[in-house]
Amino acid sequence: MEWKKSLLALLLGSSVALAACGGGEEENAANDAPASDEGTEETAASAGEEVYQQNCLSCHGGNLEGSFGPALDKIGSELSEEGILSVIENGQGQMPPNIVEGEDAQAVAAWLAEKK
Repeated sequence: MEWKKSLLALLLGSSVALAACGGGEEENAANDAPASDEGTEETAASAGEEVYQQNCLSCHGGNLEGSFGPALDKIGSELSEEGILSVIENGQGQMPPNIVEGEDAQAVAAWLAEKK
C-alpha cells in the first residue's frame, strides 16, 4: 500500500514539473519554420498568446485568472513590457527563470503588457 502512495506522489510531481516546463518539442519545431516577411502587431500578439497557452497556462490559468501562479489579467498596469520580460528571464517567487526564451519570451511579454 505504501508503494502505491509513493508511486502516486511521483506521478503527480512529474506531471506538475512537465506542465511547468511546457514541453518544448512543438516550440522548437515552430522556431525552425521560416519567418514571414509580413509581421504585424496582431501576429505578434497571437504569437505571444500561443506561447502563453503552451507554457504558462498551467500555472497562470486559461483566462489569466491565476492558479498555482499569480493572476496576470491586469499585469500590464503593474509592470512594463521590460519588467514582464525581466520576470520571464529571471524568474520570481516560485516561477523558475527562462520557461520561455528569446523571441517567444518577448512575444509573451508584449502580449501581457497589453493586459490592463
